[in-house]
Amino acid sequence: MAVNQALELWGMQDASYHLIAARENQVFRVDINGSSYALRLHRAGYRTNEELRSELQWMDAVSRGGLHVPAPIATASGDFLHIADGVQIDVLSWLNGAPMGATGQPLETKDRTSLFLGIGREMARLHHVSDRWVLPDDFDRCSWDRNGLLGSNPLWGRFWENPTLSADDREMFEALRGKMATELTQLEDTLDYGLIHADLVRENILVDGDRLQLIDFDDSGFGFRLFDLATTLLKNLQEPDYPELKEALLAGYRSERPLDDSALDLFLLLRAATYVGWVIDKLSEEGSELRNQRFIDTTRKLALRYLG
Repeated sequence: MAVNQALELWGMQDASYHLIAARENQVFRVDINGSSYALRLHRAGYRTNEELRSELQWMDAVSRGGLHVPAPIATASGDFLHIADGVQIDVLSWLNGAPMGATGQPLETKDRTSLFLGIGREMARLHHVSDRWVLPDDFDRCSWDRNGLLGSNPLWGRFWENPTLSADDREMFEALRGKMATELTQLEDTLDYGLIHADLVRENILVDGDRLQLIDFDDSGFGFRLFDLATTLLKNLQEPDYPELKEALLAGYRSERPLDDSALDLFLLLRAATYVGWVIDKLSEEGSELRNQRFIDTTRKLALRYLG
């Protein structure tokens, strides 16, 4: 079994373990000698070995830069990534805490403004540490650039071809794609661009007392920094105090790093559209019908405002 082989590689053959997540990657909690770790068996075909090694190198740099993220654990050979029975495997430090919330459910937290101030600060620190890090020559991650968002084969699918779109929505989304591409072409040279997490949704921000921890770097890569801010905001649009949460997030970011948010509405729409593409090959999965409709409705609402 891949887990047992992996534990031997990391010198943890006497450890106990149990499965804690299996939605994308399989994640096991490993306990040994009073310490805990997260062992990941990566889903086949999603990332190349080079991409995963790059992800782990970046997480290591971010952890050493002072952020609270899962730190990759090397084996005796010094490698972060190993292949066992054709499965890509790594081991990360274990982080305590609980997700700040769940997508699609009301946000339940006492000091909401402080929470979003903190998220903004951590996001800015992530971008700052990443800019200071010298990338390895063989670093390889995806790009959430104009082509990755709006090109002929976007990273998360051709949202304008979602088969459940009505004729009116399809026409609007095709027009939307062209308009967003034109605007992004005009803006991209002026926008802050670099390594981003790309998926800072509620489930990927763990709260442990006053500590905010960023997890799940599966979709990280190069991108516009506004994309990270838009990802967090998009999942909180329905909160009754959304304007206050938005201002707190931006203020937290600005407390650590300069920010021009004049194109934020564009990136909210870009981020919304990615989910309409992402869900296409998951439409047969349980619960996807409701998610798909929610993604389309959100994008339509933002698009109508954007298109005027």
